[in-house]
Amino acid sequence: MYKVLLADDEILDLEGMRKFIPWRELGLEVVGAVNNGFAACEVIDKQQIDILVTDIRMPNMSGLELAKKALEKQENLRIIFVSGHQDFNYVKQAISLNAHGYVLKPMDDRELIDSLSTLCLELNRKKKDRDTEEAFKQMVPIVKNEYLMQMLDIPTDDISSEILDKEYQLDGIIWPARVAIAEIDDYSWKLNPYKIDVRNSLLSRFYGELSTYFQLYGIEHVCKISKQRTALIFDQNVGLNVTEEIVARIKEAFPFTITIGLGGTVSSLRELYISYGQAVEAIDSKMFRGKGKLINYDKAGSSEIQDIRKLDEHADAMLAGMSQYDLVKIHDELRNLFQITSSMGSKITIHNFVMYLIMKLNEYLRAMKEDLFQLLGMELKNLDILLQFETIDDIHKWMRSRVFELSEMLYTKKHSKNGKLIDSILASIAERLQDNITLREVANQFSFSPNYLGLLFKEETGKNFSDYIISLRMEKAQQLLVSTKLKIYEVSGQVGYRYLPYFSRQFRETTGMTPLEYRRKH
Repeated sequence: MYKVLLADDEILDLEGMRKFIPWRELGLEVVGAVNNGFAACEVIDKQQIDILVTDIRMPNMSGLELAKKALEKQENLRIIFVSGHQDFNYVKQAISLNAHGYVLKPMDDRELIDSLSTLCLELNRKKKDRDTEEAFKQMVPIVKNEYLMQMLDIPTDDISSEILDKEYQLDGIIWPARVAIAEIDDYSWKLNPYKIDVRNSLLSRFYGELSTYFQLYGIEHVCKISKQRTALIFDQNVGLNVTEEIVARIKEAFPFTITIGLGGTVSSLRELYISYGQAVEAIDSKMFRGKGKLINYDKAGSSEIQDIRKLDEHADAMLAGMSQYDLVKIHDELRNLFQITSSMGSKITIHNFVMYLIMKLNEYLRAMKEDLFQLLGMELKNLDILLQFETIDDIHKWMRSRVFELSEMLYTKKHSKNGKLIDSILASIAERLQDNITLREVANQFSFSPNYLGLLFKEETGKNFSDYIISLRMEKAQQLLVSTKLKIYEVSGQVGYRYLPYFSRQFRETTGMTPLEYRRKH
């Protein structure tokens, strides 16, 4: 409700306004009814007033003087004057004060109500305009983030907008420039032990601090890629030494570190995606080069990047073998993984690789609502056993035993008494991922109530129905991006998304990459 202050030295008129005007029906609340200008000023000093209804002639301080003082205190105040004098001079002064109404005494309630109603309509329009403006301000960073993401993903000519470049001050970048990516290290290991609210609070504080550092060092163009990764553009005004300072500050303030991957220099917006791709490769090489520091893109390190991609491919294949309880596939892919690592030479690198593999296992099981350490009956600290093995073969045997064990547990859970029913449902869902699939529809198809089927589905799969549909769609989208030449919007349609930006956002939240970035990487 809008707040109204009444001021009139005639008590009967004051009480009449307070009692006989339907304030609440008009969407108004009378917060004060005073008989002089000084008392009115005291009310205005204490709280925000939207409308002042005042008599023009009052002793000691006239309504006109009160209006001037009130506007000095609250410039957006609306004023309606009430007067028994029809002197044109009063009307002229009221107009000069931008009065929104002038009601003569003896007062007609209808006339005052009409003035108040008109004023309320104006206030509503102003409020709507302010809300729209505020919503637009809140959208600007989101739209800029999306625009920058597209610009980093593809050549600028395909999406460039001179208006947006000017709006976001991209036309002010001093070339040559380069892209860097800041990534939280050990994201799962370091943050999983915290409760969700504590974890969210920690991440919120982290991004707040990161934003502060960017402003401090003059880094104006920043783009959040995923929960772990943030891209930033360095132009000639920003020294590269700031990256090491940011890394050091984060290490001091948080229970995790960040690694910054730095792409090569480029000379225009249209080449920015090249530097971004190089920054991604630099970050991807941190398994070999170490974490918690700055990693420059180096063409000579391209063989390391290829090794990383092979590791990811074989790790994903091994996880697929786990889900199918295919022990031969698990054995073969694990052997391939260790053959790649055996050429690395460094004992520390081998152990880092195994930790990476366990992290992949952990993320895979978390997606299935399973806990790696609970399934294996061990704690994180028990992984110190890896440091006691003397050979890579010992580590290989230990890991193979653990993965076989996990695969058997998953297989047993999958083939419980309700397993076959859920398998039939999953097969039905997989055949029509491009359609709008709802729990109610599937429940009707298999003659169950939606509530019962929802509980049964979660019990058997470890996921809510909607979460499972999303993960299935994302999995198919990844396959289509790698194995076909379909355009991104065509992939989106084939996995049931009609709105491309929503698909891209969901894909990025799931994989940490945009669809185009995922296609390039794989």
